[in-house]
Amino acid sequence: MPHKNLTIKQWSPSDQPREKLRDQGARFLSNAELIAILIGSGTLDVSAVDLSKIVLSSVQNNLNALGKLSLKKPMQFKGIGEAKEIKITAAMELGRRHKLAQIQRRLKIISSQTVFDIMQPLLGSLEHEEFWVIYLNNSNSVLHKLQISKGGITGTVVDVRLILKKAIELAAVAIILVHNHPSGTMRPSDADRDVTQKLKKAASTLEIKVLDHLILTEKTYFSFADENML
Repeated sequence: MPHKNLTIKQWSPSDQPREKLRDQGARFLSNAELIAILIGSGTLDVSAVDLSKIVLSSVQNNLNALGKLSLKKPMQFKGIGEAKEIKITAAMELGRRHKLAQIQRRLKIISSQTVFDIMQPLLGSLEHEEFWVIYLNNSNSVLHKLQISKGGITGTVVDVRLILKKAIELAAVAIILVHNHPSGTMRPSDADRDVTQKLKKAASTLEIKVLDHLILTEKTYFSFADENML
């Protein structure tokens, strides 16, 4: 293993991240090595790879947590300035979009897990609450996803008329309600239950089914349908 006081250029070519990626492929690099390629250089005392390890260690080596770091709160690490922060943020966003693009290819709802897979990249890492509706045709294929409201940490406002107006425009036959709980709590609140029943009742007058209501956290979800609460 290369000594930590050596610069990356002094390492064996097989250990240098860029050369390793070129010769062996990206999947053979550690997260720290990939981030080192993004930031390009370290400091006089720390290589780019070791600096990347320090940054990752600050978020318990959790890439999702790294992606949440805000540019409004600069990283407090010597050697990581605004330009390097922007590169890391851009890479995290590209990864999120790549994951979302893969999911978009199979936009047919077959279970609550499918809904989670579709919506988690959009909502799972947010620090505020958002309420979305997925509109479906008669084969349960997704016609459209619509953000209905965006709120604070504890709640959002849901406009039933707006939801059903869009359903009529799309000729949707079913909808799925989705919102996130930034607190990490999965159990539905009284307000969650009330809005679900309110929408179910209103939609039924237009012969539109409410198939489910999912509450998402970063890693898991609660499904009204799975829990027989619809």
